Amino acid sequence: MAACLYCQQDNPKGESECRNCGMPLPAHADGARERRQRRFLWFCIALAVFCAVMIVWLPRNLF
Repeated sequence: MAACLYCQQDNPKGESECRNCGMPLPAHADGARERRQRRFLWFCIALAVFCAVMIVWLPRNLF
């Protein structure tokens, strides 16, 4: 089921417009959540790598 981005109404798969408000439905709504989770995971990995590189690369003046 594809949820409308405007009114959040669930619509049957294959519909091009929302039955409640008539707005166009997103074309690729089926895997959107998985793509967002995968993108967030890669962002976290990249941030961790960046932080590790900065810890090693930046100079340390202890005194």
